[in-house]
Amino acid sequence: MCGIVGFKGHKKVIYELLMGLTALQHRGQDAAGIVTFKNKFHTKKGLGLVNNIFKPKHLKRLDGKIGVGHVRYTTHGSNEAVNAQPISASYPFGITMVHNGNVTNLDQMQETLYKEYHTLPETSNDLELILYTFASELKKKDLANVQVEDIFESVIHTQKKVKGAYSVIAAIANHGLLAFCDPHGIRPLIFGKRTVNEKTTYGFASESTCFDHIGFERICDMKPGEIIFIDNDFKIHKSRGHESKANFCVFEYIYFARDDSIIHNKLVANQRVKMGKLLAGKVNTLGLKPDVVIDVPSSGYFAASGLAEALDIPYRRGLMKNNHIGRSFISPSQKEREDIIKRKLNPIREVVDGKKVAIVDDSIVRGTTSKRIVKMIRDAGAKEIYFISAAPPIAHPCMYGIDMSVSTELIAAQKSNSEICSYIGADALIYQSIDDLKVLFKDQATCMACLDGKYPTKKAKKALKSIEKERIKNKV
Repeated sequence: MCGIVGFKGHKKVIYELLMGLTALQHRGQDAAGIVTFKNKFHTKKGLGLVNNIFKPKHLKRLDGKIGVGHVRYTTHGSNEAVNAQPISASYPFGITMVHNGNVTNLDQMQETLYKEYHTLPETSNDLELILYTFASELKKKDLANVQVEDIFESVIHTQKKVKGAYSVIAAIANHGLLAFCDPHGIRPLIFGKRTVNEKTTYGFASESTCFDHIGFERICDMKPGEIIFIDNDFKIHKSRGHESKANFCVFEYIYFARDDSIIHNKLVANQRVKMGKLLAGKVNTLGLKPDVVIDVPSSGYFAASGLAEALDIPYRRGLMKNNHIGRSFISPSQKEREDIIKRKLNPIREVVDGKKVAIVDDSIVRGTTSKRIVKMIRDAGAKEIYFISAAPPIAHPCMYGIDMSVSTELIAAQKSNSEICSYIGADALIYQSIDDLKVLFKDQATCMACLDGKYPTKKAKKALKSIEKERIKNKV
């Protein structure tokens, strides 16, 4: 999972790129990068947060009216500077590209690149598989007279060959800005614009909140397989591309996207409130009578408020968060995640002391974070603790860009609900049901593979084995 942006305007776009990436920092903290184009590609990328990488001198150097940017959350490849995006190819024309997602047929694509296109990846970042496949297909065209249809055909060939989840933005030197999605539309990509003095700047971003920060109007969410190209005359060209059955990642709504983002016409905060309200029935069925509902900051807030409203009991902020500490879930190692939780959260004793406390979190993945939080609240004097997950049990690995690709790390794949309850030290444990979640998204085709094991892409078992092997190798 990563955050991507791309803009094409009538003046320098570095400020839009930088502000856009800052708004998407929650999607990746490992690395960040920007490439702009004016006569040549201008590149700056590195490890760490956006504000630590980009300095005033870089803003002057990153010249150009077109560019792409990326914040990285490592799910494939090692967390090294060489794997930071964007990644560029000098031929044909010059292409710089960013993506959000995971390629699942890694071995097959590496073999295809070598045997069919005579190309070898230079990094362990799976973006290269997309970039070099697209570039190699484009090379087959009449480059002196390349047309939009040639670009679309090259994308479609790429979509047919590259399997997995990916939203892609690419700047093609002296030609325009390109965006496309995988055939299932698993990862989000939003198209937007801003018009000033009758001049329009177009942009693409992983979430609509990015556009809110820079005064852009959200045009639409891109559909499965859709391709959009903005040419040098700012004309918009669209193609349905190579599309398949829609399967949008439900975990975007559960955890990853920001509360204020609108994805496929649904405000993320509203969906989380509804998840919380759905859980009230389970609390009542078990005969639990909490005195107070608290959340695990920050993604548990709206689910907790929805639960409290449905139960007609108080919601209080029982855990204070240090906002200068990053998101624990997207930290690369277990030790880092535990250290972050220890430094990030502090209980408010007066809120929980002597009370039966319902703690609402977005999900339970490994269980270690939940265990530490339960202990915090217990040590602060809670009488009873009911741990409540807005998501169903995560029992299956994700191969589409979320750091849940190793089954042995998923507590729900190893233990029963009662065993998990005992492990985390709670008096009761409640999960959202898959059936309730499906009702909530009955009007939208979603990927719930991490919950129900139904993967939208073919040869899932083989892909999972390869991804798990690669993931374990890079964690050593």
